[in-house]
Amino acid sequence: MISKRIKIDDLIEIIRQGGRVKTGVDVYNDQGVLLLERDVVIKTVKTLELLQEKGINALPLDGGSQSGIWDAQGNQVSISKDGAIGIETKGDKKTAPVGALGAIEKRLREIEALKSIAAEKYDHAKENIKQVLGQIRETGGEFDYDEVESHVSELVEFLTVTENPFSYLTKEIFTYDDYLYNHSVNVCAIGTAVVNRFNTNFSAVINDHLNAGAPGTYDPFVKKADNEKDSYKCYHMDEIREISMGFFLHDIGKVMVPDEVLNKSGKLTPKEFNLVKRHSHDFGAEILETNRLKNAFIRNIVKYHHAPLYAGEKRGYPEDRHPGDLPIYVKIAKLADIYDAMTSKRCYKEAFNQISVVTDIFRQYAKKDTMLQYVLHAFVKSIGIYPPGSIVFLRNGQMAYVLESAGPLVIPFTDTGGKTLQEKPDPMDMGDKKMKDGLRIDNRRSVKTPLEVHNLLPAYLKPKTT
Repeated sequence: MISKRIKIDDLIEIIRQGGRVKTGVDVYNDQGVLLLERDVVIKTVKTLELLQEKGINALPLDGGSQSGIWDAQGNQVSISKDGAIGIETKGDKKTAPVGALGAIEKRLREIEALKSIAAEKYDHAKENIKQVLGQIRETGGEFDYDEVESHVSELVEFLTVTENPFSYLTKEIFTYDDYLYNHSVNVCAIGTAVVNRFNTNFSAVINDHLNAGAPGTYDPFVKKADNEKDSYKCYHMDEIREISMGFFLHDIGKVMVPDEVLNKSGKLTPKEFNLVKRHSHDFGAEILETNRLKNAFIRNIVKYHHAPLYAGEKRGYPEDRHPGDLPIYVKIAKLADIYDAMTSKRCYKEAFNQISVVTDIFRQYAKKDTMLQYVLHAFVKSIGIYPPGSIVFLRNGQMAYVLESAGPLVIPFTDTGGKTLQEKPDPMDMGDKKMKDGLRIDNRRSVKTPLEVHNLLPAYLKPKTT
């Protein structure tokens, strides 16, 4: 039974000081969309602020032993009937079951809970894009837009509430049979994470200027001040949903490209390549027109997600708009599209290493123009320099698997001689300043792909092959 409802403003102050919150109750919005899983431990202010934006001003606590509020030291925070907050010290009866765990163990539990939610929403979205493309084939171009919108809205709710949603998606590196479906969901997930981060960061830039009262310089890699007044937003939530729809439907025109061309294992002829290029500005735009979809966000993404991002970029198409005239969300769509295509198995290539792809994208687009720099910053911060699922070497010779880009959080899976460990070791936070030098990431060694080290990976780290 739910015992109390706690104001989010009060919880924000506790978490800002290093505390934790676990509701023990699933939290839904007015439309019945799940915003917060009952087992998730909240440890960031941003999560609560996003819930507030969605109209949630208080969180329920079920009163059970596995729910509660804890301070930075793991002491139980008590809430009296009149709303006063107090701390139960070590001598009190109730101590925090979550606070008693190590920080890494707590984070692992959060990741597992979020992965479960992400997998369910991912599968729903994937089935939906299958239906969409099937409908287009059967009808010659028409599909149920409302059905797509409901599925994407559900996915977006998760992607914008979660701190780092990309960490919880499982990459398929062994098969390509469902590539088009997986790619549609992945670009939506990656793109939404990036546009959400860009929206936060760039809006902060504008607010810095507004608050300062005069133009000044701003470095997007420097943390913003806590005392600013946020009166400007680049994109509002309803616009982000429409942008996410565009990400989800960006490759819809590929259904009109013959399978023998789309899935050709060898090099495409010039004629075949020109046919593939038509999937965006020609076939995709035609499908939107058939369905009378005039939404500018969706149309721009579908038509221009392969367009040049800076003057002089080669192989971009179509070229009927200057790169400076491309909307920010279109540039984000292109980066998300490139990243997922390069890190996925295709009929003509294996999946590339995620770390190498992030590095290559950064080198390709860095310092081309100011706005693209902000987009690139949001992309790198969302994906991570060490994306989840990538393989790194430690300075002592061990190989480790990246569980989460924040930190990053890694788990070693070989000994210093390169043999698979027989026992599951504890994960390590590379962001820990107390970490021994020998256990830090060795950037001098060539990176490996999960496929290259698949035989060395223990069962609990191996990606599914079916």
